[in-house]
Amino acid sequence: MSPYAHITGWGMAVPERVLTNHELATMVDTSDEWIRTRTGICERRIASEDQTTASLATEAALRALAVAGLNPADVELIIVSTSSPEHTFPATACIVQDRIGATKAGAFDLLAACTGFIYALNMAAQSIRSGSVKNALVIGAETLSRLVNWQDRNTCILFGDGAGAFVLQAGEERSGVLSSVLRSDGSGSDLLTLPAGGSALPASLETVRDGLHYIHMNGREVFRFATRVMTQATLEAVARANLSMDDIQLIIPHQANQRIIEMAARSLNFPMERCVMNLHRYGNTSTASIPIATCEAAQQGRLHPGDKVVFVGFGSGLTWGAVVAEWSAPFSAQRREYPTRYRLYARVRSALLRLLRRLDTLIDALVWDRRQRD
Repeated sequence: MSPYAHITGWGMAVPERVLTNHELATMVDTSDEWIRTRTGICERRIASEDQTTASLATEAALRALAVAGLNPADVELIIVSTSSPEHTFPATACIVQDRIGATKAGAFDLLAACTGFIYALNMAAQSIRSGSVKNALVIGAETLSRLVNWQDRNTCILFGDGAGAFVLQAGEERSGVLSSVLRSDGSGSDLLTLPAGGSALPASLETVRDGLHYIHMNGREVFRFATRVMTQATLEAVARANLSMDDIQLIIPHQANQRIIEMAARSLNFPMERCVMNLHRYGNTSTASIPIATCEAAQQGRLHPGDKVVFVGFGSGLTWGAVVAEWSAPFSAQRREYPTRYRLYARVRSALLRLLRRLDTLIDALVWDRRQRD
């Protein structure tokens, strides 16, 4: 029998810097009331100069591993879902792998915008179901404040920074990830986009001058799309799990807009008090929003082993999807782990590997020079 992918660890990391609606009103033509009534957002977190997508992802990953009681050396797969990677390449996931000391893990980035965590969660779960890995780390991480035009009130009010992570482990009991639905519609790819910086519009004086390295969004069309697909994806994923909405204890949606979540809940005839919402404090953290909301729900005692949960999101692409999971718990047999110790070990290991690489280069150069002289 194929193993199931249990969610045994969870962790989050958000910057300390809080940007309120009132502060935004001093920067752009808007107001606290205007933002709250249209989005439900009151404040968001903004990364400091020394914080990046990789640093936030690393913090969230170590906290998730600590909850799971799992040694980073036992992780076999790391997927980082992000729209604001550290670099175009190398993958942010590889940087995280190095920083946590996950010496046996394959690592890659996944880009599906705000739906990315759903896609990554499904891919990690399928890797476990296939038997190719036993322990996986799924991370959603963003520093979208670096991609926002702070003079555009239609987008700068929405986004915030943060990271969230899940540890998935193989288990024989039917629990963890039960079903998933992944969808896309590229005909709407122009509705939410970062136009420049890729092969179509490489960075140039013109692209910078025209603000093409900032997020561009058709808010009205995205709103219409989101309210439709949130309901569809939820119902389809629940049906695939051979469940009904009466079996679902919580829905943890992508935290984009309060009105979208409320409309989806009404369409599903699902009580709003059983929809997890924290966008009023964090804004739209894109692919990090679902794991961050999940971590807070767990901290608040809203999640219990055996609970059936729907994770559902939508985003640029256009993409959307949902995952149904039975909430697990850390495997009781796992030993206590020490994230600070692992971070130190990873730094020392990384420094030694870099030194050895330089020594190899130096030795090769000396050997080559000697052969040339001979």
